[in-house]
Amino acid sequence: MIAVLTAALGNLWRRALPWLAPAAAILLFSIGARRSGESAGRAAERLNNLERTNDARQRMLDAGADRPRNRDDLADRLRRGDF
Repeated sequence: MIAVLTAALGNLWRRALPWLAPAAAILLFSIGARRSGESAGRAAERLNNLERTNDARQRMLDAGADRPRNRDDLADRLRRGDF
């Protein structure tokens, strides 16, 4: 009885193996593609955040460079109306 069961399972295993190997390869490939897509998305988001941060920093530096140097400069700019 055990010999018949072992022979039947062995035969089933030999028939299923050619189908299991490509199925496993496709599954692993799709999981890898998904993970690389997720990491690419995170990298794009990180780059977007870095660009926004650098843009804000540059605007702050530009605003600081254009500021009045002393009280007289401030008064002159307020009189001219270009503050």
